[in-house]
Amino acid sequence: MASTILLTGGTGTLGRLVAPLLLASGARLRVLSRQPRAAGAEGTATTGGADGVEYVTGDLATGEGAAAAVAGADVIVHCAGTPKGDDVKTRHLVDAAKAAGSPHLVYISVVGAERTPVSSGLDRAMFGYVAAKRASEEIITGSGLPWTTLRATQFHELTLTTARAMARLPVLPAPAGFRIQPIAAAEVADRLAELALAAPAGLVAEMGGPRTYDMKEVLRGYLKATGRRRPVLPVRLPGKAAAAFRAGANLAPGHAVGHRTWEDFLAGATAAD
Repeated sequence: MASTILLTGGTGTLGRLVAPLLLASGARLRVLSRQPRAAGAEGTATTGGADGVEYVTGDLATGEGAAAAVAGADVIVHCAGTPKGDDVKTRHLVDAAKAAGSPHLVYISVVGAERTPVSSGLDRAMFGYVAAKRASEEIITGSGLPWTTLRATQFHELTLTTARAMARLPVLPAPAGFRIQPIAAAEVADRLAELALAAPAGLVAEMGGPRTYDMKEVLRGYLKATGRRRPVLPVRLPGKAAAAFRAGANLAPGHAVGHRTWEDFLAGATAAD
């Protein structure tokens, strides 16, 4: 019998790439979405899509709809992520999953989550997302559910979003000493789908892009690819979390398993910029 897989964040950068891979495996795919997929659907309404996906409406930020979403799921792939509050959403999802049985919970986290101290208000203001990812990891580890967690470096797609936003400024501030190791979201999606279809494996080997880049290099690469001219100003960020990033906490040099480089990605992604 085909397994039922619940996917959270199914319309996000990663989730929309994972979804077709899970469908292609023959699994019954259910996607949790905050927005109803059919007119008049509310609360925990379930609708079938033309793509063969079952859509369930709910909001992990409040826990509304979580119980209906996890009911009967054999596997939960948790890709829902926002700049803040990820740990709250994970707690609501885990509580619902435990009440429903013992599904395999597959989680996508970030490289360096366990190596980045987020202790002060300043740290939290700049690196709260990383702290929430670490808290989510701990919630899952302590849940008693079978679980698998994959940590990845920042996606090319999200790096591009940051570069686009910063390029609107007359001067681009680049965190001094920061290096990143961007990876293609599609490559992470392939691995995450593979893990979802396998037995629980705990914390698996992390994934990083093929090379690292200084933030100045990333921003200047974007400016060059889009024909813009802007000064890039290194800015030293304060706090313990920023110091950890300068020390490379967010990098995975021993796991540079990605193939598509930032330059390759830019060549195909900035034509309309």
